[in-house]
Amino acid sequence: MAVKNNPLNSIVVSGPIPAHLARSEIEETLRNAILDGRLPCGTAIRQEALAKLFGVSRMPVREALRQLEAQGLLQVVQYKGAVVAPLIEDNSLETYELRQLLEAQALRLSVPLLSKEDFEEAEGYIEALEIEKDFGKIGTLNRQFHQALYCKAPNKKLLALIEAGLIEEERFLRFNLEQMNLGKLCQDDHRALLRYARARDVEACIAELELHLQRGVKAITYYLSMVKTKQP
Repeated sequence: MAVKNNPLNSIVVSGPIPAHLARSEIEETLRNAILDGRLPCGTAIRQEALAKLFGVSRMPVREALRQLEAQGLLQVVQYKGAVVAPLIEDNSLETYELRQLLEAQALRLSVPLLSKEDFEEAEGYIEALEIEKDFGKIGTLNRQFHQALYCKAPNKKLLALIEAGLIEEERFLRFNLEQMNLGKLCQDDHRALLRYARARDVEACIAELELHLQRGVKAITYYLSMVKTKQP
């Protein structure tokens, strides 16, 4: 009789986790496993199994799962509990429209206040993206680049909403880059965004951001059309 593969076996926990770090460690570990595909869409996430895996009580596990649900990485399904969310939702295009509005506003607030150090940090992320091959790390670097341009926006709630959108995008970034060969185009967009930000040209920055996000919209539209053609 074949042994059913357990996706949680792909997660390695090294040593006991201090109680005060348990929630954040579990959240980060599961997020990485979802983003890099070790926990595929539809995988059921059992609190009891996770508590045993991490050697903790159910409380920090429950808190970590709530955070991941808020980030759109998990869904609570009747009779199944928490499961890994689909790669693309029906409202993903609406999410990109919302991102355009939120991130454009962040650029308006942040770009005039960015320092030389902020620009250097953003440029460092571009340089790191040039050589990074790990798609999980690429997603993180991409998010950090954008956040470096938005970081001086004084509206913290706005920045939190933007971060949630960027985290949601990380799962789809592998498809954007690998299947549609968008790596070079995305880097060209990043360089243009940084160039306009350095010049304090906010409107040009926003126009470049719209072009950048439109590549994501096209990739999602293409993905959904492929899924539709494969359905019986």
